[in-house]
Amino acid sequence: MTAPTGLRERKRERTRQAISTAAVTLFIARGFDAVSVAEVAAAAEVSKPTLFKYFGSKEDLVLHRIADHAGEGARVLRNRADGEGPLDALHRHFRDGLARRDPVTGLNDHPEVLAYHEMVFTTPALLARLAQYAEGDEEALAVAWGGPDRFTARLAAAQVVATHRVLARHNWRRLVDGVTADQAYPDALAEADRAFRLLRAAFEPGPPGAT
Repeated sequence: MTAPTGLRERKRERTRQAISTAAVTLFIARGFDAVSVAEVAAAAEVSKPTLFKYFGSKEDLVLHRIADHAGEGARVLRNRADGEGPLDALHRHFRDGLARRDPVTGLNDHPEVLAYHEMVFTTPALLARLAQYAEGDEEALAVAWGGPDRFTARLAAAQVVATHRVLARHNWRRLVDGVTADQAYPDALAEADRAFRLLRAAFEPGPPGAT
């Protein structure tokens, strides 16, 4: 008898999470470049072919946690309230992320999160793969921004993605220096506000047709 779709999907997700957890644990302990895919598969008790059914590359074993947020800015724009401008919606979303200590904002001082970010930010192969994800986010955000001025929409999207990256890394560096997330929160919030003020100065009222 075929397993119900819901059960099958839950089993796939459990396997995916087990592989990811094994990978990140090994990579943090020994370094990304020092661990082979075969070792990850063995730790997760799956074969290499099975591993690659869930993750397309070694880098994706790490970055899927960030990739799960792929297109998030575009979703924020598509779901924003009537009358809320693109930058207002994105600013609000980032502020909400800081408040809940979302790891993608860099403002999360859990030891595993700090170690994960250090691995990502100091490993060239991961940074290169992360740049590919960023390009996809830029494209999706530009489309969601809309308006007939496609060039300006792409410029705005690129600057928003870059701003998010700079803010997240700045927050992470504060925490590495020993400041707690709670202590860093007021400055992180003020810097996010400043960053979005600069974006508004450059792009508001936004690309023609964007409302």
